[in-house]
Amino acid sequence: MPAERSFPSDDVLAAVGTGTYHDPHSVLGRHANVIRVLRPLAASVRVDPGGHTFEHIGHGVWESTVEAAKTGRYTIVATYTDAPEWREDDPYRFTPTLGELDLHLIGEGRHEQLWNVLGSRAVVHDNIEGVAFSVWAPRARAVRVIGDFNGWKGDLHSMRSLGGGGVWEIFVPGIGVGSAYKFEILSQDGEWLRKADPMARQAEVPPATASIVTASSYSWGDSAWLNQRSTTNAHERPLSVYEVHLGSWIPGLGYREAAEELIAYLGTTGFTHVEFMPLAEHPYAPSWGYQVTGYYAPTSRFGTPDDLRYLIDRLHQAGYGVLLDWVPGHFPKDEWALAKFDGQPLYEHPDPRRGEQPDWGTLVFDFGNPGVRNFLVANALYWLEEFHVDGLRVDAVASMLYLDYSRNDGEWVPNINGGRENLEAIALLQEVTATAYRRTPGILMIAEESTSWGGVTAPTDRGGLGFGLKWNMGWMNDTLRYIEHDPMHRSYHHNDLTFSLAYAWSENFMLPISHDEVVHGKGSLLAKMPGDHWQKLANVRAYLSYMWAHPGKKLLFMGQEFGQLSEWSQERGLDWWMLDQPAHQQLMHMVGELNRLYRNTPSLWELDDSPAGFEWIRGDDSSRNTVTFIRRDRAGNPLVVAINFSGVPQGDYQLGLPSVGTWVEVHNSDASVYGGSGVGNLGRVDAVAGPCDGQPASAVITVPPLGALFLRPE
Repeated sequence: MPAERSFPSDDVLAAVGTGTYHDPHSVLGRHANVIRVLRPLAASVRVDPGGHTFEHIGHGVWESTVEAAKTGRYTIVATYTDAPEWREDDPYRFTPTLGELDLHLIGEGRHEQLWNVLGSRAVVHDNIEGVAFSVWAPRARAVRVIGDFNGWKGDLHSMRSLGGGGVWEIFVPGIGVGSAYKFEILSQDGEWLRKADPMARQAEVPPATASIVTASSYSWGDSAWLNQRSTTNAHERPLSVYEVHLGSWIPGLGYREAAEELIAYLGTTGFTHVEFMPLAEHPYAPSWGYQVTGYYAPTSRFGTPDDLRYLIDRLHQAGYGVLLDWVPGHFPKDEWALAKFDGQPLYEHPDPRRGEQPDWGTLVFDFGNPGVRNFLVANALYWLEEFHVDGLRVDAVASMLYLDYSRNDGEWVPNINGGRENLEAIALLQEVTATAYRRTPGILMIAEESTSWGGVTAPTDRGGLGFGLKWNMGWMNDTLRYIEHDPMHRSYHHNDLTFSLAYAWSENFMLPISHDEVVHGKGSLLAKMPGDHWQKLANVRAYLSYMWAHPGKKLLFMGQEFGQLSEWSQERGLDWWMLDQPAHQQLMHMVGELNRLYRNTPSLWELDDSPAGFEWIRGDDSSRNTVTFIRRDRAGNPLVVAINFSGVPQGDYQLGLPSVGTWVEVHNSDASVYGGSGVGNLGRVDAVAGPCDGQPASAVITVPPLGALFLRPE
């Protein structure tokens, strides 16, 4: 005797028909000996094989009774008045593509490879090729996926809620890589919102805003690099970083074209690493990438995700590391992106006193929300693991740490202890750094942190933030202020030159001259210098020599290595024509030689994090605008540095040295091959016994004007 048919209620059918039902799979698809499909406006519906005809039971839902044994794979065939047949596999006959463990980890906010389960994934499910869509939208009443595969109408692709964790899912058979899509989300207020996928791994080229289904087919060739990286302590290695805004380095280059150009240029300039300003998708190019809408999608401006993999792979194979800017502190308010994602604040903190960043007109993540925390932690891991990036430079950390950052009294809310520290952001940063170092040994997490917050690079198990390096903004501000003075007045500001050595080992530091110092009216590094053009170039040579000799890793923004005179603008490329001038070629030649000397001299980097690697010879010689000091490696091998920031040579300068004998002049920033005046010591000095400057030997040397000398025992 046939089973009694059980129709869904009219309210449920109406909700299914309008795409507002939270569990359409419980109505549509195959259920024992019943198949239901949604085909509004169809004249008739049948399934193949079998040819079973359907009865319209209301609101566009059709139903057919079939034999239980014959309800395997089937195709829906719908006919329409004055239209051809429409044939399609049934997306509602498939089981969920997320497992119980995945849902549990998402619910706990602990899924470390979130990108493998949320977003869009081209998969084979139940032996059928298609795309699995899933999205976290806990306050949504309903979610539909829309795209170029359904005419941007989501009626036939309503997603199901997978329980209390807020995840919605559907498998759409018959589509694949390259499909454009968005999620259509019904808010509690009854408004349909069209949103790009927060987990999309590719996006349309701006100003288009849809997400793109993608899958990697790239075959990596950098295993030797990764193996060496995993067994190396980055703090005891040279790190000289070339910071690049890819869109304006050489305009018009894609990821693949940039690979060969960058490799050749790094070979000339000698840097160990390149750091890319943010490459995650962003709609507004003048934000330089710092207002991210697609945290998991490399910007399509320069090619596909696999094109970016190619760029990084080629750099690794050529022996260069890759760092990437990462922006977890804030995101833009674009209505099609993360803002009020499911109709209410979700990714952003709901209280504007914590959820809005007044400086940039952006929103601040709700760092205490487990789902948001998971989104960000997994995103850091995504770039490290999927793109083999060697480290992340975390942008604007200070804005995350302080609840009163850029806020006046009454515009911020204290934490539960009554303080100004953002405890949730601190916990997030600690989780990010600890998890990144645990999963990818040998990488670097670098903080752009501009305050005196203690323990930025201290281990998380000792209460620190767990970063590997912190940008030394104090050194940058002090020394730039010093170098901008005319040499006649520098003696009154000598402390600006030397003060950084009072705290140089309180954190593990990187010395940055970044893009922020050459925009918004600040002028280029060369333009900051006093004097005529020759003196400006000499000042840059001396300043960079001091930077490379000072404890700490190095970062220099593009264009400063050849003395670009104009301020940087993302609207145009660098002033490469300046290399037609011999003086600027010579500056770039010096930077290249300085980098090669740096890489080959452990005294300049092996003990960056220890006071054992630095000793003043004479740090208080303000009357002559001169500093002299020793850098040492772990074996105690010395490199003596003497830098004269005055405009006249310092002749007959008696300098204490660590040992008797011949000392070779391995670097002279005033050498004629670098465009200098050629003042020096003919390549060597002889030290004789006798105490001087607390050293057992001394030599009488000449320190060139606006020049630096590095001396090494023969």
